[in-house]
Amino acid sequence: MTFPNNKSLAEILKDNPEYALANEIPRQKKIYSTSQTQTEQTFAFKWSKRDTYESDAVHAASKKWLDDRYGLPNTDFSKLLEGKTVLDAGCGSGYSALLFFGELLNTCRYIGADISEAVDVAAQRFAEKNVRGEFIQADLLNLPEELGFFDIIFSEGVLHHTDSTEKAIRYLATKLNPGGHFMFYVYNKKGPIREFTDDFIRSRIANLTDEEAWKALEPLTKFGKMLGDLNFEIDIEEPIYVLDIPAGKINLQRFFYWHLFKAYFRPDWNLDEMNHVNFDWYRPHNCHRQTPDEVRSWVESSFLNILKMDVQEAGITVVARRD
Repeated sequence: MTFPNNKSLAEILKDNPEYALANEIPRQKKIYSTSQTQTEQTFAFKWSKRDTYESDAVHAASKKWLDDRYGLPNTDFSKLLEGKTVLDAGCGSGYSALLFFGELLNTCRYIGADISEAVDVAAQRFAEKNVRGEFIQADLLNLPEELGFFDIIFSEGVLHHTDSTEKAIRYLATKLNPGGHFMFYVYNKKGPIREFTDDFIRSRIANLTDEEAWKALEPLTKFGKMLGDLNFEIDIEEPIYVLDIPAGKINLQRFFYWHLFKAYFRPDWNLDEMNHVNFDWYRPHNCHRQTPDEVRSWVESSFLNILKMDVQEAGITVVARRD
């Protein structure tokens, strides 16, 4: 079944008892897992703090980050999107889709799906930018069958926040039309100290409210800024294999960041903007990390052809196509 282009989401789902309409947005009634309920609350809180991600400095860095990872040689995204149906799986406030695709979204049918009430923020931001978009609040692993299939599925930094990254990739792959593209980013596994420390910090703030967790992370963010402001370089003379630390010169802040614990720093961002990134990392209970080999196997066994796989220390970006 292809997406019924002549009907709104409200019309498509009006007879589905699992959905109710609020603020013109269909919303799933089902009870999520405990972890996904926490995910819903976390990202509703995070994306509501618009002043922590709307500055020109944050937009510029984020846009470059997206362009570098998703850009394909000899690919014109205006032609790729025109007349197509796009699912933004885990749209949040629509931040990444608006930055990466921009006004090209007016040439396609864009559906933003998110488990949280961030869809309300997304609807507002799309309206402010005069970009067309439709939104649905739903679990990404349980989308309504009435939506059918999509030509492009875009999921920037979301699937690792579901109950299973593997299941999310495999499930969404089944929602692609032949010739459709699946574009996503998931976290890469880090070295042993950072893996341990990150989960330890995550557990320390687990029982706090979102506001309390935000405040609890501020000293860590200030520490990362202090390290960054030092702008000091160390030289590791030989690899420390037992800790997966390579040899070479590295900025002290980046050494802490990659090998000890995440404390984000950019000299042109303010403290709240950096804390937003740290909160995004530490607050969700579901924060799976995976290896490139795992991701490749999940994609290929889902009968997708990988066009690009960008592997960085932070994460793994994949652009794949269903042939």
